[in-house]
Amino acid sequence: MHTRKRLMTVTGVAATVLAVAGLNGSAVAATTLSTGHVDLVDADWDGAALTLHVHDETNAVEHNPADAVLSVPAAAKIARPTGTQYAFLGTGAQVWVLPQDQAAATAKNILWPGISTEHLATGVFAGNTVQYKLGTVTRDGAATDDFSVYKVNGSTVDRYYDSGTATSYKTKTFAVGAHDHANWAFEEPGTYKVTFTVTGTVGGVTKTATDTYTVTVTD
Repeated sequence: MHTRKRLMTVTGVAATVLAVAGLNGSAVAATTLSTGHVDLVDADWDGAALTLHVHDETNAVEHNPADAVLSVPAAAKIARPTGTQYAFLGTGAQVWVLPQDQAAATAKNILWPGISTEHLATGVFAGNTVQYKLGTVTRDGAATDDFSVYKVNGSTVDRYYDSGTATSYKTKTFAVGAHDHANWAFEEPGTYKVTFTVTGTVGGVTKTATDTYTVTVTD
């Protein structure tokens, strides 16, 4: 089990200072994550509500999605894989990929992206499962079909998510207490806004949380 550092709650005088800063038009800069093991979609349960976090495993720090920017540099570019099983990656000559393989990510000094339900206990959610659903995806402010998440096992490609389809590859079920790694692919440079929702059932009641992630892809 990984050690987790909880986000600090801002109260009292500190909250007042931040509120005044907001009125003055300034804001606290988001944390940019560009390397290391990071669970990009990570759910937590406080006994009453689900939440989503970005969990920096390398530094044992949690971030609210709104407070983190995920950086995908030119080093992440690869030649677009050939074969019909990769047709969903578009028709460009290259694609930016945060890889499922840790060694590959480490060699390029880029993010190794995870999907986690490790911090959801068994016996709480119906079927001991939750669902992660991909919502809207934009690139530079416009809807885009340039984002996908997929896993490769030999010659088999398991597409988890794809912004380029109307309804397919939007929702995937994960067992609680699990941890997974897949390839996160971006077909063009730009600033992406990617929305995910986590959903689970507790005592017959549907619980859900939605957050939007910012990803900068550079050439």
